[in-house]
Amino acid sequence: MTTYRLLGEQGELQLEVASASHAGMVRAVNEDSVLSEPPVFAVADGMGGHSFGDRASATAILALSEVVEPGRPTDPDHVFAAIQRANAAVRELTAWSGDGGQVIAGTTLTGLAAVVEQPGTDPHWMVFNVGDSRVYRWVGDDSRVERISVDHSLVQELMDAGMIDEDGARRHPDRNVITRALGAADEVRAEAWLLPATEPQTFLICSDGLTKELDDARIAELLEPLQPGESTDAAVDRLLAAALAAGGADNISVLLVRAEYAPADPRNPSEVDEQTREKGPLALSPELDDTRPRV
Repeated sequence: MTTYRLLGEQGELQLEVASASHAGMVRAVNEDSVLSEPPVFAVADGMGGHSFGDRASATAILALSEVVEPGRPTDPDHVFAAIQRANAAVRELTAWSGDGGQVIAGTTLTGLAAVVEQPGTDPHWMVFNVGDSRVYRWVGDDSRVERISVDHSLVQELMDAGMIDEDGARRHPDRNVITRALGAADEVRAEAWLLPATEPQTFLICSDGLTKELDDARIAELLEPLQPGESTDAAVDRLLAAALAAGGADNISVLLVRAEYAPADPRNPSEVDEQTREKGPLALSPELDDTRPRV
Protein backbone atom coordinates (compact mmCIF):
# COMPACT_ATOMS: atom_id res chain seq x y z
CA MET A 1 0.00 0.00 0.00
CA THR A 2 1.17 3.51 -0.77
CA THR A 3 -0.21 6.67 0.83
CA TYR A 4 -0.22 10.14 -0.70
CA ARG A 5 -1.27 13.64 0.25
CA LEU A 6 -2.50 15.88 -2.56
CA LEU A 7 -2.33 19.42 -1.19
CA GLY A 8 -4.84 21.95 -2.52
CA GLU A 9 -5.73 25.55 -1.87
CA GLN A 10 -8.80 24.59 0.16
CA GLY A 11 -7.42 21.48 1.88
CA GLU A 12 -5.84 18.15 1.03
CA LEU A 13 -6.77 14.75 -0.36
CA GLN A 14 -5.35 11.88 1.69
CA LEU A 15 -5.03 8.70 -0.39
CA GLU A 16 -4.36 5.04 0.31
CA VAL A 17 -3.65 3.09 -2.88
CA ALA A 18 -3.07 -0.60 -3.59
CA SER A 19 -3.01 -2.59 -6.83
CA ALA A 20 -2.31 -6.01 -8.28
CA SER A 21 -2.27 -7.52 -11.77
CA HIS A 22 -2.21 -11.21 -12.71
CA ALA A 23 -2.20 -13.14 -15.98
CA GLY A 24 -4.92 -15.43 -14.64
CA MET A 25 -5.15 -19.21 -14.77
CA VAL A 26 -5.48 -19.62 -18.55
CA ARG A 27 -3.59 -16.96 -20.47
CA ALA A 28 0.20 -17.08 -20.79
CA VAL A 29 0.64 -13.33 -21.25
CA ASN A 30 -0.75 -10.53 -19.09
CA GLU A 31 -2.10 -7.91 -21.51
CA ASP A 32 -3.27 -5.58 -18.71
CA SER A 33 -1.34 -2.51 -17.58
CA VAL A 34 -1.92 -0.34 -14.50
CA LEU A 35 -1.14 3.31 -13.75
CA SER A 36 -1.00 4.35 -10.09
CA GLU A 37 0.61 7.78 -10.15
CA PRO A 38 -1.42 10.57 -8.54
CA PRO A 39 -3.32 12.48 -9.66
CA VAL A 40 -4.23 9.71 -12.16
CA PHE A 41 -5.12 6.06 -11.61
CA ALA A 42 -6.00 3.83 -14.58
CA VAL A 43 -6.28 0.30 -15.93
CA ALA A 44 -5.76 -0.64 -19.58
CA ASP A 45 -6.77 -4.06 -20.92
CA GLY A 46 -5.07 -4.96 -24.20
CA MET A 47 -7.56 -6.52 -26.58
CA GLY A 48 -6.86 -10.26 -26.49
CA GLY A 49 -8.23 -10.89 -29.96
CA HIS A 50 -5.78 -8.44 -31.52
CA SER A 51 -2.03 -8.55 -31.94
CA PHE A 52 0.18 -6.58 -29.57
CA GLY A 53 -2.42 -6.45 -26.79
CA ASP A 54 0.20 -6.18 -24.05
CA ARG A 55 2.09 -3.51 -25.98
CA ALA A 56 -1.12 -1.58 -26.62
CA SER A 57 -2.08 -1.38 -22.95
CA ALA A 58 1.47 -0.47 -21.88
CA THR A 59 1.67 2.19 -24.60
CA ALA A 60 -1.65 3.75 -23.54
CA ILE A 61 -0.60 3.90 -19.88
CA LEU A 62 2.78 5.38 -20.76
CA ALA A 63 1.23 8.05 -22.97
CA LEU A 64 -1.28 8.95 -20.25
CA SER A 65 1.42 9.20 -17.59
CA GLU A 66 3.61 11.41 -19.78
CA VAL A 67 0.88 13.92 -20.52
CA VAL A 68 -0.60 14.23 -17.02
CA GLU A 69 2.23 15.52 -14.84
CA PRO A 70 2.48 13.60 -11.54
CA GLY A 71 1.64 15.65 -8.49
CA ARG A 72 0.43 18.66 -10.43
CA PRO A 73 -3.09 19.93 -11.01
CA THR A 74 -4.99 18.69 -14.00
CA ASP A 75 -8.41 19.47 -15.41
CA PRO A 76 -11.02 17.62 -17.48
CA ASP A 77 -9.84 19.05 -20.81
CA HIS A 78 -6.29 17.99 -20.05
CA VAL A 79 -7.44 14.45 -19.27
CA PHE A 80 -9.41 14.23 -22.52
CA ALA A 81 -6.35 15.47 -24.43
CA ALA A 82 -4.21 12.83 -22.70
CA ILE A 83 -6.64 10.10 -23.77
CA GLN A 84 -6.46 11.30 -27.38
CA ARG A 85 -2.67 11.21 -27.22
CA ALA A 86 -2.82 7.69 -25.80
CA ASN A 87 -5.09 6.69 -28.67
CA ALA A 88 -2.64 8.12 -31.21
CA ALA A 89 0.22 6.24 -29.57
CA VAL A 90 -1.69 2.95 -29.76
CA ARG A 91 -2.59 3.65 -33.39
CA GLU A 92 1.11 3.90 -34.17
CA LEU A 93 1.46 0.23 -33.20
CA THR A 94 -0.78 -0.78 -36.08
CA ALA A 95 1.33 -2.42 -38.77
CA TRP A 96 1.11 -4.55 -41.89
CA SER A 97 1.87 -8.26 -41.70
CA GLY A 98 4.02 -10.07 -44.24
CA ASP A 99 1.00 -11.31 -46.16
CA GLY A 100 -0.36 -7.79 -46.62
CA GLY A 101 -2.95 -8.00 -43.85
CA GLN A 102 -3.30 -5.27 -41.27
CA VAL A 103 -2.24 -6.03 -37.68
CA ILE A 104 -4.29 -3.96 -35.23
CA ALA A 105 -3.42 -3.14 -31.63
CA GLY A 106 -6.17 -2.06 -29.26
CA THR A 107 -6.87 -1.51 -25.56
CA THR A 108 -9.44 -0.28 -23.11
CA LEU A 109 -8.59 2.65 -20.85
CA THR A 110 -10.52 3.31 -17.68
CA GLY A 111 -9.61 5.34 -14.65
CA LEU A 112 -9.85 8.15 -12.17
CA ALA A 113 -8.19 11.57 -12.01
CA ALA A 114 -8.15 14.29 -9.36
CA VAL A 115 -9.04 17.50 -11.17
CA VAL A 116 -9.52 21.16 -10.32
CA GLU A 117 -11.86 22.92 -12.72
CA GLN A 118 -10.93 26.47 -11.63
CA PRO A 119 -8.12 27.78 -9.41
CA GLY A 120 -9.22 28.09 -5.81
CA THR A 121 -12.08 25.59 -6.10
CA ASP A 122 -12.47 22.23 -4.38
CA PRO A 123 -11.14 19.17 -6.26
CA HIS A 124 -13.32 16.65 -8.05
CA TRP A 125 -12.80 13.07 -9.11
CA MET A 126 -13.08 12.62 -12.87
CA VAL A 127 -13.99 9.06 -13.87
CA PHE A 128 -13.16 8.34 -17.52
CA ASN A 129 -13.80 5.29 -19.65
CA VAL A 130 -13.17 3.77 -23.07
CA GLY A 131 -14.12 0.08 -23.36
CA ASP A 132 -15.36 -2.39 -20.75
CA SER A 133 -12.94 -2.06 -17.87
CA ARG A 134 -14.79 -0.51 -14.93
CA VAL A 135 -14.76 2.01 -12.10
CA TYR A 136 -16.84 1.24 -9.02
CA ARG A 137 -17.46 3.27 -5.88
CA TRP A 138 -17.84 1.45 -2.57
CA VAL A 139 -20.94 2.61 -0.68
CA GLY A 140 -20.15 1.46 2.83
CA ASP A 141 -23.40 2.63 4.43
CA ASP A 142 -25.36 0.26 2.17
CA SER A 143 -22.63 -2.41 1.85
CA ARG A 144 -22.77 -2.29 -1.93
CA VAL A 145 -20.76 -1.13 -4.92
CA GLU A 146 -22.00 1.53 -7.32
CA ARG A 147 -20.87 1.13 -10.90
CA ILE A 148 -19.79 4.58 -12.11
CA SER A 149 -18.51 3.81 -15.61
CA VAL A 150 -20.69 2.37 -18.36
CA ASP A 151 -19.34 -0.45 -20.52
CA HIS A 152 -18.83 0.17 -24.22
CA SER A 153 -19.86 -3.33 -25.22
CA LEU A 154 -22.41 -5.21 -27.29
CA VAL A 155 -24.10 -6.73 -24.25
CA GLN A 156 -24.40 -3.29 -22.62
CA GLU A 157 -26.20 -2.03 -25.71
CA LEU A 158 -28.53 -5.04 -25.56
CA MET A 159 -29.19 -4.34 -21.88
CA ASP A 160 -29.88 -0.66 -22.61
CA ALA A 161 -32.39 -1.77 -25.24
CA GLY A 162 -34.10 -4.05 -22.70
CA MET A 163 -33.30 -7.18 -24.70
CA ILE A 164 -31.27 -8.95 -21.99
CA ASP A 165 -30.70 -8.56 -18.26
CA GLU A 166 -27.51 -8.64 -16.20
CA ASP A 167 -27.57 -12.43 -15.94
CA GLY A 168 -28.11 -12.76 -19.67
CA ALA A 169 -25.20 -10.42 -20.31
CA ARG A 170 -22.88 -12.61 -18.25
CA ARG A 171 -23.83 -15.66 -20.31
CA HIS A 172 -24.11 -14.05 -23.75
CA PRO A 173 -21.82 -15.61 -26.41
CA ASP A 174 -20.71 -12.11 -27.53
CA ARG A 175 -20.00 -10.80 -24.03
CA ASN A 176 -16.37 -10.15 -25.01
CA VAL A 177 -17.25 -7.82 -27.91
CA ILE A 178 -16.52 -4.18 -27.12
CA THR A 179 -17.77 -1.26 -29.19
CA ARG A 180 -15.15 1.35 -28.32
CA ALA A 181 -11.39 1.07 -27.74
CA LEU A 182 -8.14 2.96 -28.09
CA GLY A 183 -6.45 2.13 -31.37
CA ALA A 184 -9.62 1.36 -33.30
CA ALA A 185 -9.93 4.75 -35.03
CA ASP A 186 -8.07 8.03 -35.45
CA GLU A 187 -10.34 9.68 -32.87
CA VAL A 188 -11.72 8.06 -29.75
CA ARG A 189 -14.67 9.30 -27.72
CA ALA A 190 -14.20 8.81 -24.00
CA GLU A 191 -17.05 9.18 -21.52
CA ALA A 192 -16.50 10.91 -18.20
CA TRP A 193 -18.24 11.69 -14.91
CA LEU A 194 -17.34 14.34 -12.31
CA LEU A 195 -17.80 13.52 -8.62
CA PRO A 196 -17.12 15.81 -5.63
CA ALA A 197 -13.89 14.83 -3.87
CA THR A 198 -14.70 16.48 -0.54
CA GLU A 199 -16.19 13.38 1.10
CA PRO A 200 -14.59 10.03 2.04
CA GLN A 201 -14.76 7.64 -0.91
CA THR A 202 -13.27 4.34 -2.03
CA PHE A 203 -12.93 3.54 -5.73
CA LEU A 204 -12.24 0.22 -7.42
CA ILE A 205 -10.78 0.27 -10.94
CA CYS A 206 -10.56 -3.12 -12.63
CA SER A 207 -10.25 -4.97 -15.91
CA ASP A 208 -13.02 -7.30 -17.04
CA GLY A 209 -10.97 -10.28 -15.85
CA LEU A 210 -12.34 -9.47 -12.41
CA THR A 211 -15.94 -8.77 -13.41
CA LYS A 212 -16.19 -11.87 -15.61
CA GLU A 213 -15.57 -14.00 -12.53
CA LEU A 214 -17.26 -11.94 -9.80
CA ASP A 215 -20.61 -10.18 -9.99
CA ASP A 216 -21.24 -6.86 -8.26
CA ALA A 217 -22.73 -8.51 -5.16
CA ARG A 218 -19.65 -10.70 -4.69
CA ILE A 219 -17.33 -7.72 -5.17
CA ALA A 220 -19.27 -5.84 -2.50
CA GLU A 221 -19.03 -8.82 -0.16
CA LEU A 222 -15.24 -8.89 -0.54
CA LEU A 223 -14.99 -5.14 0.07
CA GLU A 224 -17.25 -5.27 3.13
CA PRO A 225 -14.39 -5.82 5.65
CA LEU A 226 -12.57 -2.73 4.32
CA GLN A 227 -12.68 -0.47 7.35
CA PRO A 228 -10.47 2.55 8.12
CA GLY A 229 -8.10 0.31 10.06
CA GLU A 230 -7.65 -2.31 7.34
CA SER A 231 -4.99 -2.02 4.67
CA THR A 232 -6.23 -1.60 1.12
CA ASP A 233 -3.72 -4.33 0.23
CA ALA A 234 -5.88 -6.88 2.04
CA ALA A 235 -8.97 -5.97 0.00
CA VAL A 236 -7.01 -6.14 -3.26
CA ASP A 237 -5.63 -9.54 -2.30
CA ARG A 238 -9.15 -10.84 -1.49
CA LEU A 239 -10.53 -9.69 -4.84
CA LEU A 240 -7.65 -11.18 -6.83
CA ALA A 241 -7.74 -14.49 -4.95
CA ALA A 242 -11.50 -14.83 -5.42
CA ALA A 243 -11.30 -14.15 -9.17
CA LEU A 244 -8.53 -16.73 -9.56
CA ALA A 245 -10.45 -19.27 -7.50
CA ALA A 246 -13.52 -18.68 -9.70
CA GLY A 247 -11.53 -19.68 -12.78
CA GLY A 248 -9.30 -16.76 -13.69
CA ALA A 249 -10.08 -17.18 -17.39
CA ASP A 250 -8.69 -13.74 -18.30
CA ASN A 251 -6.04 -11.30 -17.11
CA ILE A 252 -7.08 -9.65 -13.84
CA SER A 253 -6.13 -6.16 -12.69
CA VAL A 254 -7.38 -4.51 -9.51
CA LEU A 255 -6.64 -0.95 -8.36
CA LEU A 256 -8.14 0.36 -5.12
CA VAL A 257 -8.08 4.05 -4.15
CA ARG A 258 -9.34 5.13 -0.74
CA ALA A 259 -9.61 8.92 -0.39
CA GLU A 260 -10.46 11.34 2.38
CA TYR A 261 -10.57 15.11 2.21
CA ALA A 262 -9.36 17.38 4.99
CA PRO A 263 -10.44 21.01 4.60
CA ALA A 264 -7.89 23.63 5.55
CA ASP A 265 -8.40 25.20 8.97
CA PRO A 266 -9.41 28.79 8.18
CA ARG A 267 -7.79 29.86 11.47
CA ASN A 268 -4.44 28.36 10.51
CA PRO A 269 -4.12 28.05 6.72
CA SER A 270 -0.42 28.88 6.58
CA GLU A 271 0.87 25.30 6.15
CA VAL A 272 -1.30 24.47 3.15
CA ASP A 273 -0.86 27.94 1.66
CA GLU A 274 2.92 27.77 1.94
CA GLN A 275 3.16 24.33 0.35
CA THR A 276 0.77 25.12 -2.48
CA ARG A 277 2.63 28.35 -3.25
CA GLU A 278 5.78 26.23 -3.57
CA LYS A 279 4.33 23.28 -5.47
CA GLY A 280 1.04 24.41 -6.93
CA PRO A 281 -2.53 23.22 -6.20
CA LEU A 282 -2.81 19.47 -5.58
CA ALA A 283 0.94 19.20 -5.00
CA LEU A 284 2.07 15.65 -4.36
CA SER A 285 3.54 14.39 -1.11
CA PRO A 286 4.10 10.61 -1.22
CA GLU A 287 4.54 8.57 1.93
CA LEU A 288 5.65 5.01 1.18
CA ASP A 289 4.16 2.54 3.67
CA ASP A 290 5.05 -0.56 1.67
CA THR A 291 7.51 -0.72 -1.19
CA ARG A 292 6.57 -4.21 -2.40
CA PRO A 293 5.90 -4.27 -6.15
CA ARG A 294 2.15 -4.66 -6.64
CA VAL A 295 1.87 -4.52 -10.45
